[in-house]
Amino acid sequence: MKRQNHGEKQRGPYFEGWYLKCQTKAGEALALIPALHIDAASRRSASLQVVTGCRAWQVDFPCEAFDASREAFSVRLGESVFSSEGMALDVDAPGLVLRGRLDFGPLTPLASDIMGPFRLFARMECAHGVVSMAHSLSGQVMLNGELLDFDDGMGYIETDRGRSFPSAYLWTQCLWAQPQPVSLMCAVAAIPLPVGRFTGCICAICCGGREFRLATYRGARAERWSEDGAVIRQVRYRLEIDVLRAQELSLRAPVQGEMTRTIRESLCAKVRYRFYIQNRLFFDHTDERASFEFSRS
Repeated sequence: MKRQNHGEKQRGPYFEGWYLKCQTKAGEALALIPALHIDAASRRSASLQVVTGCRAWQVDFPCEAFDASREAFSVRLGESVFSSEGMALDVDAPGLVLRGRLDFGPLTPLASDIMGPFRLFARMECAHGVVSMAHSLSGQVMLNGELLDFDDGMGYIETDRGRSFPSAYLWTQCLWAQPQPVSLMCAVAAIPLPVGRFTGCICAICCGGREFRLATYRGARAERWSEDGAVIRQVRYRLEIDVLRAQELSLRAPVQGEMTRTIRESLCAKVRYRFYIQNRLFFDHTDERASFEFSRS
C-alpha cells in the first residue's frame, strides 16, 4: 500500500481526524481520536485524544509522526496504527500508558456519502464521513495498568475534515446488539452561508440489515435541538433523542485548523432514542454507552 504524509499539499487552515469508538461486552467504552491539524500559516502538527467514560487525555505529536494512506483508511501516529483491519496501540506519555491490539471484523460503511450533495460544497467549514457504522472487535488493551477486554465487543468509526467545527452543533452516536443489532449516528449543526446561516442535519440508522437516512438534503429538519437532545423529522420518519444523564469530559476541537477550542463530550451518556416510521414506533431504546456532544461557541 502506498503511503504518504496525508495533506502534504494541503495549505492551512485545515484539520482531519478520525473517531474510533470501541465497546467491550462488559459495558466499558474507549474512544481514540488521531488527527492532523494545519494552522493558517500552514504549520502542521498532530494529536491523539484518548477518552473513557470518566477521563480524557491528549497527546501532541510533530507532523513527522503522522502519515496516512490515500487509498484506504490507514493512519500511523507515532508508534500506533489505525486501519480498517484494526489498531495497534503504543502510547507512553505523561499520565497515559496505552498498549495493545484490537482486530476489527468487516466494516459496515453506509450505502453512500452521509454528506450527500453537501460534499460538493468546497467552502463547507466541516465535512463529516462515516467509515463504519458497526463492526466486531477482538483483542485487549492495557490502559494505565487496567486491562480492557474487547473480545466480542463492537466498534464504530467516523471522520471529520475541514477548517473548523461548527459554531453550534449536536452530535450523538450509539450502537447496541439486542434484540437486534442497531447503529445510530446523528448530527445537527449551524451551517454558515455567505449571508446568514441555516441548520443542517444528517442522521443514519442501520437496523436489521436496513439503512434509514434522515438529512437536510432529503427534507429533514430539526424541530428542536439542545443539550437535552433533539427531535428530527423527515416526511414519514421521526427520531427523538432525550439525554437522561451525561458525564462530560473536556476535549479539544479545531478552529481554523488549530486545536484551540474546548468542547464537552460524554462518551457514556444515558440517552433514550425513539424512532418512528409513519407514526408507528420502530424502536425505543435507552443506552448508557451513548456518545453525546452539544456545543455553542
